[in-house]
Amino acid sequence: MSSRLDDELSRLVSAGVLRQYQADSIRDAADAEIDAALADPGRPHPQAAAQAAQAAQAAKAPGPAKPKAPPVEAHPNALVEVLGYIGGALLLGAVALLTLANWGEMGRAARVSTGTTAAVVLLGAAVVLALLRRREQLSSALASLGCCVAGFATYVAIEGETGQVAGVAVALALAAVGLWWLEGSSLLVATFGILAVGVLVITADVLTPDTGSAANSAGIAGTGFIIVAFVFAMLGLVRDQATSWSLAGAAMFSSSICWLVQERGEIMALAVGTAGPAALLVAYGRTRRPSYAVVGCAILLVIWPTSLYQLTDNMAGVAVGLVVASGVLLLAVLMLSRRRSNE
Repeated sequence: MSSRLDDELSRLVSAGVLRQYQADSIRDAADAEIDAALADPGRPHPQAAAQAAQAAQAAKAPGPAKPKAPPVEAHPNALVEVLGYIGGALLLGAVALLTLANWGEMGRAARVSTGTTAAVVLLGAAVVLALLRRREQLSSALASLGCCVAGFATYVAIEGETGQVAGVAVALALAAVGLWWLEGSSLLVATFGILAVGVLVITADVLTPDTGSAANSAGIAGTGFIIVAFVFAMLGLVRDQATSWSLAGAAMFSSSICWLVQERGEIMALAVGTAGPAALLVAYGRTRRPSYAVVGCAILLVIWPTSLYQLTDNMAGVAVGLVVASGVLLLAVLMLSRRRSNE
């Protein structure tokens, strides 16, 4: 071993740059390289050289770095959020009171200008907050109110059945743009409300003949709500899953109610009122989100007794059906719990 290397290692140890075991590792690696070179002068020995390089690199490397503390997430000002919600609600309430109190005395131009002004103010505030990238929840809430008011203003401007369809279309288009841009959960709720109104409007004004009855057209609305549930099930894959799938369950509940109104629609009501909760309970078993269990159980508690009573016209049949349903639910919970414990 070269005395120069030994002196240099001793100097680095004395200076505190290296520790003694690190210097010994470098010295051993150098000795191994020299021995290998003497044993076979014509062949390179990269392994010993690599060991020496690794030892030197480990010697120069600093000690383990301290883990950085996670950045503290700045919480938005809760007071400003609350004031924004209150301001939007007060504006909407003022428009509603002004419209209801003076609806008969207001001309068409005044009605349209009132609704349009409120929609522009709400949507403008939402756009400004979104562009400034501040308070996304408040921006989404204002946009939700603005979409609904814009749809109402469109209905007032056009009037009649055409105005109802156009108002739903305008509100739905604005809500879709808001969902694409802002991704707020409040916009999901607004979209659900708009779609629900759209299903009722299209069923009553477009698909139901003038001579038709509400009992016969309820099945059309029930089918429309099934489509709404499918839309929100798909939205749950790209947006807030808990809110989207809970609203999908609410749509299935609405469909079941419509099928209960439909003549001889009890079987379909039971089928829809079982499929929706079953999907929600499976989702609850996988994700443990309590909203799925709450919505699913609420649908079962309402749809099953009502449907069974309409089918059997007997309270004893309803009781037997509820016992069977509770047994199925308990069995499903047991199977899910056992599966989760095995995992």
